[in-house]
Amino acid sequence: MTAEEVASDGQSIPIEGEDITLKKDGGVLKLVKREGTGTELPMTGDKVFVHYVGTLLDGTQFDSSRDRGERFSFELGKGQVIKAWDVGVATMRVGEICQLICKSEYAYGSAGSPPKIPPHATLVFQVELFDFHGEDITEDEDGGIIRRTITKGEGYAKPNEGASVEAHVQGTYEGRVFDDRDLKFEVGDGESLDLPLGVEKALQAMEQGEESLFFIKPKYGFGNAGRLKFNIPPDATLQYKITLTKFEKAKESWEMNTSEKCEQSVIVKEKGTQYFKEGKYKQAVMQYKRIVSWLEHESSLQGEEEEKAKALRLAAHLNLAVCYLKLQEANPALENCNKALELDTNNEKALFRRGEALFLMKEFDQARGEFQLVMQLYPTNKAAKSQVLRCQKNLKEQHEKDKRLYANMFQKFAEKDAKKETKQAKKESDGAMEIEENGAREQTAA
Repeated sequence: MTAEEVASDGQSIPIEGEDITLKKDGGVLKLVKREGTGTELPMTGDKVFVHYVGTLLDGTQFDSSRDRGERFSFELGKGQVIKAWDVGVATMRVGEICQLICKSEYAYGSAGSPPKIPPHATLVFQVELFDFHGEDITEDEDGGIIRRTITKGEGYAKPNEGASVEAHVQGTYEGRVFDDRDLKFEVGDGESLDLPLGVEKALQAMEQGEESLFFIKPKYGFGNAGRLKFNIPPDATLQYKITLTKFEKAKESWEMNTSEKCEQSVIVKEKGTQYFKEGKYKQAVMQYKRIVSWLEHESSLQGEEEEKAKALRLAAHLNLAVCYLKLQEANPALENCNKALELDTNNEKALFRRGEALFLMKEFDQARGEFQLVMQLYPTNKAAKSQVLRCQKNLKEQHEKDKRLYANMFQKFAEKDAKKETKQAKKESDGAMEIEENGAREQTAA
């Protein structure tokens, strides 16, 4: 496509390129200056890294990342840049350099961007694409779940914990499809359907109608156990293509009254207990956490309702503690024991599990103190007595180990000192001999 634009100085400037707008309204024209490599294009949500030079039609430069000496990055299709860029960069390959002619409707419109860009200005950008990668959707941004959006969804709402979802999931490992199903379930129940945790976290980041690819690392996949049913080995990185067809959000805490929170907490507690019995500790944790989030800051409780909510919170913290112990995660186990003891100062289970958490942290002396307190308050608790003996055994072993360590250390210091002394004695001896030889020479000369 070739056209002419009249610049501010009255000159007619030829403009050429392919119309890459969806509406084919000539709003963004693209001319490739240098071909890129590969066949893959950036997708919505990808972080892209570019250099650009922006000019008006008369050639006046108004911005340049090259002049600043640093590449510019943004998330594609998220409205972080002018519309023309979201349209144009989505058509580029790594290494490509292109020219984008952007009409004002796809740039800064009737307002412009004073003082450099006047109203209704058509802009020219030379853009080079260096790299792009998917969107990290994990809370910790640890790269464990990366999304590549194929088709953007509708609206802004996303499924929450407990939401009812309808989705199609296709799991792939090293090019082999191992799972391909239409599913309807509640977020939080995925483990019972042989879905890894990463799939549920992926769904909670999606909009209705969205289709995306997710690259899921072992931590959020089937971990170091793998999944025999699907012939997935330990520590496997998985790929899932997910389409979220439909969902209905679960009620948030603020949408429920106190009675509803208590009723839902009872249901969720039973669900968590079932997961625990099946050895699905991560899924159990998710259920018990919901109880805490609903009831922890509820201040309008009175009488019987208050006691019921307190009992549910206590049970949730105790159960979270034991789940984390099973998962060998000492810190959150200890934290939940402390929360339980805030609700019930001398709770037998909380004290015992706090001892177990401290033992897991190799704090044997503190752990022994906890188990001794349990014995003092609950003399019939035989398990506490066994744990005290276990702590003492580990303290003894630790003491013996320290003794050996320090003995070796002192031996090394002693050997080092002895070497120093020998070296010093030799030095002094050599010095004395030298004095004697010099004295003999002086006598001879005399």
